[in-house]
Amino acid sequence: MSVKSVFLVSLVLLNIAIAQEDSKPYAQHIEGTNLAFTMQPIPGGEYLRGSEQGKADERPVHQVKLDPFWMSTHEVTWDLYEPFMYKDFELSRSGGSVAPEVDAVTRPTKPYLDMTFGMGKENHPALGMTQYNAIQFCKWLYVRTGVFYRLPTEAEWEYACRAGSTTEYHFGDDPSQLDEYAWYKANSGAKTHPVGGKQPNAWGLYDMHGNVAEWTYDQYVADFYRQFDGITANNPVAIPEKLYPHSIRGGSFEDGAADLRSAARMPSDPSWKQMDPQIPKSNWWFPEAPFIGIRLVRPVNVPSEEEILAYYDKAPIQDY
Repeated sequence: MSVKSVFLVSLVLLNIAIAQEDSKPYAQHIEGTNLAFTMQPIPGGEYLRGSEQGKADERPVHQVKLDPFWMSTHEVTWDLYEPFMYKDFELSRSGGSVAPEVDAVTRPTKPYLDMTFGMGKENHPALGMTQYNAIQFCKWLYVRTGVFYRLPTEAEWEYACRAGSTTEYHFGDDPSQLDEYAWYKANSGAKTHPVGGKQPNAWGLYDMHGNVAEWTYDQYVADFYRQFDGITANNPVAIPEKLYPHSIRGGSFEDGAADLRSAARMPSDPSWKQMDPQIPKSNWWFPEAPFIGIRLVRPVNVPSEEEILAYYDKAPIQDY
């Protein structure tokens, strides 16, 4: 099936899904395998982004308006990520054959160390990938399923995390309650844990606080919110044009309570490739960032074919 045909099938399936499911949760199956993941509907609406009690990059607090989307119930796990990462593994999980379009998707270079860092694999969040790597995983899903998946924008991520709340965490302001909702520095034992082991937020999303921090699509711009002071930002996004820094959300198993807040922002850093012996350094892996993972978004309003391919097919920026 051609890329154009995949897109047309995707569009038809999306329209059917909206009509039949009325934006309900659904399971996305990977045809030819026993792999699946679930998606939660996130209603369109408005919210106040940022925090007056937080760091300078979280201010000013401002109104944001967003279109509806689905977001993955859990962080992407190694179970789902490894067939993309290793072509031979995908073949074994797919009955010994995959479509030529799937076979043609660019895969990560094999890392020179164990990217699980001994923390666990089955049902554990995949981690340590670059943002480019995360987007290429989304492309692999698109070719395999015909459905456009992407990274959340910063605005979408915070909106989905808050799930209607206006407090520092989606459950309230008291960090002593984090044990019920998050794996973080105080209770993680310095490692990841299987996804979904804590309580979800009000929109059915697990591990929005902690476990692994999560990529967003945005360039990290410390003063990005200033332009929206006193106005409503409509589906805002800082389009990434540079290799560093990109925005990461949610905090991880390594972080303290303050870095897990709904409004907390974190920039990516070139030091996360400091040990990489390659020149140029890998486009695919952050060997010193075993705390970054992926959460998926599927927009209700599907972009054009040209926009989809432009999203997936940006050339990687060399990292020296």
